[in-house]
Amino acid sequence: MKNKRLSNPLRIVIFLLPVFVFIIALGSNVNNSSNNNSNTVTTGMNQSENKGITDNNNSKIAGNLKVHFIDVGQADSILIQQGDHNMLIDAGNNSDSDLVSNYLKNQGVSKLDYVIGTHPHEDHIGGLDVVVKNFSIDKILLPKVTSTTTTFKDLVTSINNKRMNITTPKVGTSYNLGGATWTILAPNSNAYEDINNHSIVIHLKYGNNSFMFTGDAESISEEEILQKQLDIKSDVLKVGHHGSSSSTSNSFLNKVNPKYAIVSVGKDNDYGHPHKPTMERLKSKRITVYRTDECGTIIATSDGTTITFNTKPGSYSYN
Repeated sequence: MKNKRLSNPLRIVIFLLPVFVFIIALGSNVNNSSNNNSNTVTTGMNQSENKGITDNNNSKIAGNLKVHFIDVGQADSILIQQGDHNMLIDAGNNSDSDLVSNYLKNQGVSKLDYVIGTHPHEDHIGGLDVVVKNFSIDKILLPKVTSTTTTFKDLVTSINNKRMNITTPKVGTSYNLGGATWTILAPNSNAYEDINNHSIVIHLKYGNNSFMFTGDAESISEEEILQKQLDIKSDVLKVGHHGSSSSTSNSFLNKVNPKYAIVSVGKDNDYGHPHKPTMERLKSKRITVYRTDECGTIIATSDGTTITFNTKPGSYSYN
């Protein structure tokens, strides 16, 4: 009887032991399954995020970036759009006021995140006073240089009437325009003999594409930019000073290394723009040229990887 009583508990232990092992194994599998599911969700999120093109800052690129090099003859005016965000660089001559304003309205622009007057020459800020008057604007940037011209005074009056402040460009400062980021590269001094070198120079990135906007900056300003040893590689270069030989030096062009060059220039202009040395440098490097005197308004569209144009390229001819 004694041995029989001892054998019963043993039978119970022997019977329950596999049950305990099964329960422990099941718990371990549940934990592993939970961990695996967690990893799958995380990986899935990364894959989803990677469906959109990302720039070097890992910000998602949505939609297209459009850069309009508006045909304002022997002058400059550039509209940049990304999503619902808009930016205007220069606005042509005084006589281009209505042309630029109407162009912006036709593109659905009612508000400008940024307005930039690269430097106080009439062929760059002539139409800005009317733009300031007609559009809602978040920020206005002008270089720290003044002019006694009526054109400059009209712009300052228009800004004062809107009770807005002027932001002085600070080299190295970056701003966002939707999914794009742009950075100020120049001017690097307040004491240039030639007012062209006060031009605000901007480098803009959208995904894997980049653009360089130079105003009328000449070789002096270009050299100062090069001395900073920044990454200024750009797919598109807005050629400085309407193609003048005073800009787009070999060293600057080599560093920017663009695929495309835009020349904003008027037909049969009095300055002989674009000049022979500039066009020959572009030709020797096989850079595709678009120019407003031959192509009219040029629209470059970027999806963050590829850039397309609304018109056929122009020529390497010079005046």
